[in-house]
Amino acid sequence: MKILLMGNPNVGKSAVFNRLTGAKVTESNYPGTTVDYTKGYMRLEGKDVEIIDVPGTFSLEPKDKAEEVAVKMLKENRDSIIICVIDSVKLERGLYLALEIIEEGYPVVIALNMWDVAEDKN
Repeated sequence: MKILLMGNPNVGKSAVFNRLTGAKVTESNYPGTTVDYTKGYMRLEGKDVEIIDVPGTFSLEPKDKAEEVAVKMLKENRDSIIICVIDSVKLERGLYLALEIIEEGYPVVIALNMWDVAEDKN
Protein backbone atom coordinates (compact mmCIF):
# COMPACT_ATOMS: atom_id res chain seq x y z
CA MET A 1 0.00 0.00 0.00
CA LYS A 2 1.16 3.52 -0.77
CA ILE A 3 -0.06 6.84 0.65
CA LEU A 4 0.65 10.17 -1.04
CA LEU A 5 0.60 13.31 1.09
CA MET A 6 -0.59 16.11 -1.15
CA GLY A 7 -1.55 19.72 -0.58
CA ASN A 8 -0.63 23.31 -1.22
CA PRO A 9 2.92 24.44 -0.42
CA ASN A 10 3.62 25.13 3.27
CA VAL A 11 0.52 23.47 4.74
CA GLY A 12 2.47 21.11 6.99
CA LYS A 13 2.69 18.01 4.79
CA SER A 14 6.19 17.34 6.09
CA ALA A 15 5.01 17.59 9.71
CA VAL A 16 2.30 15.01 8.98
CA PHE A 17 4.88 12.89 7.15
CA ASN A 18 7.26 12.99 10.13
CA ARG A 19 4.45 12.06 12.51
CA LEU A 20 3.37 9.08 10.39
CA THR A 21 6.86 7.75 9.64
CA GLY A 22 8.73 8.70 12.78
CA ALA A 23 10.94 10.69 10.39
CA LYS A 24 12.46 7.59 8.77
CA VAL A 25 13.02 9.34 5.46
CA THR A 26 14.66 8.98 2.08
CA GLU A 27 14.96 12.20 0.10
CA SER A 28 15.09 11.79 -3.66
CA ASN A 29 14.91 13.87 -6.80
CA TYR A 30 12.10 13.06 -9.17
CA PRO A 31 13.78 11.46 -12.22
CA GLY A 32 14.96 14.08 -14.70
CA THR A 33 14.42 17.02 -12.33
CA THR A 34 15.89 18.72 -9.28
CA VAL A 35 12.53 18.68 -7.50
CA ASP A 36 12.74 16.86 -4.17
CA TYR A 37 10.22 14.54 -2.61
CA THR A 38 10.51 12.45 0.52
CA LYS A 39 9.73 8.77 1.06
CA GLY A 40 9.33 6.91 4.32
CA TYR A 41 7.52 3.96 5.79
CA MET A 42 5.13 3.15 8.60
CA ARG A 43 3.54 -0.07 9.81
CA LEU A 44 -0.21 -0.39 9.59
CA GLU A 45 -1.98 -3.56 10.67
CA GLY A 46 1.30 -5.47 10.44
CA LYS A 47 2.13 -4.30 6.92
CA ASP A 48 4.69 -1.81 5.64
CA VAL A 49 3.09 1.23 4.05
CA GLU A 50 5.12 3.59 1.87
CA ILE A 51 4.43 7.28 2.57
CA ILE A 52 5.43 9.88 -0.02
CA ASP A 53 5.57 13.60 0.78
CA VAL A 54 4.73 15.03 -2.66
CA PRO A 55 5.88 18.56 -3.62
CA GLY A 56 3.23 21.19 -2.91
CA THR A 57 0.78 22.22 -5.62
CA PHE A 58 -2.21 24.54 -5.79
CA SER A 59 -3.90 22.73 -8.67
CA LEU A 60 -3.74 19.72 -10.97
CA GLU A 61 -2.96 22.22 -13.75
CA PRO A 62 0.73 22.83 -13.00
CA LYS A 63 2.33 26.25 -13.28
CA ASP A 64 5.92 25.32 -12.35
CA LYS A 65 8.29 22.34 -12.19
CA ALA A 66 7.37 21.34 -8.62
CA GLU A 67 3.66 21.31 -9.50
CA GLU A 68 4.42 19.29 -12.66
CA VAL A 69 6.19 16.69 -10.52
CA ALA A 70 3.30 16.59 -8.02
CA VAL A 71 0.75 15.96 -10.79
CA LYS A 72 2.98 13.31 -12.44
CA MET A 73 3.44 11.53 -9.11
CA LEU A 74 -0.32 11.50 -8.57
CA LYS A 75 -0.96 10.06 -12.04
CA GLU A 76 1.79 7.43 -11.64
CA ASN A 77 0.31 6.23 -8.35
CA ARG A 78 -3.29 5.65 -9.40
CA ASP A 79 -3.86 2.91 -6.80
CA SER A 80 -2.60 5.00 -3.89
CA ILE A 81 -4.54 6.56 -1.06
CA ILE A 82 -4.26 10.34 -1.06
CA ILE A 83 -4.12 12.31 2.16
CA CYS A 84 -4.81 15.91 1.20
CA VAL A 85 -3.32 18.12 3.92
CA ILE A 86 -5.15 21.43 4.17
CA ASP A 87 -4.19 24.56 6.12
CA SER A 88 -7.20 25.21 8.36
CA VAL A 89 -6.70 28.96 7.97
CA LYS A 90 -6.89 28.73 4.16
CA LEU A 91 -9.64 26.16 3.70
CA GLU A 92 -10.91 27.36 0.33
CA ARG A 93 -7.51 27.16 -1.32
CA GLY A 94 -6.86 23.66 0.03
CA LEU A 95 -10.33 22.35 -0.73
CA TYR A 96 -9.94 23.43 -4.36
CA LEU A 97 -7.07 20.96 -4.80
CA ALA A 98 -8.84 18.26 -2.78
CA LEU A 99 -11.93 18.52 -4.97
CA GLU A 100 -9.83 18.30 -8.13
CA ILE A 101 -8.24 15.09 -6.85
CA ILE A 102 -11.63 13.65 -5.81
CA GLU A 103 -13.09 14.49 -9.23
CA GLU A 104 -10.26 12.45 -10.81
CA GLY A 105 -11.54 9.42 -8.88
CA TYR A 106 -8.82 9.06 -6.24
CA PRO A 107 -9.65 7.92 -2.71
CA VAL A 108 -8.98 11.01 -0.58
CA VAL A 109 -8.68 11.58 3.14
CA ILE A 110 -8.76 15.24 4.21
CA ALA A 111 -6.34 16.18 7.00
CA LEU A 112 -6.94 19.64 8.47
CA ASN A 113 -3.64 20.96 9.76
CA MET A 114 -2.80 24.11 11.74
CA TRP A 115 -6.15 23.93 13.54
CA ASP A 116 -4.71 25.77 16.54
CA VAL A 117 -3.81 28.75 14.33
CA ALA A 118 -7.31 28.80 12.83
CA GLU A 119 -8.86 28.78 16.32
CA ASP A 120 -6.68 31.71 17.37
CA LYS A 121 -7.93 33.67 14.33
CA ASN A 122 -11.56 32.68 15.02
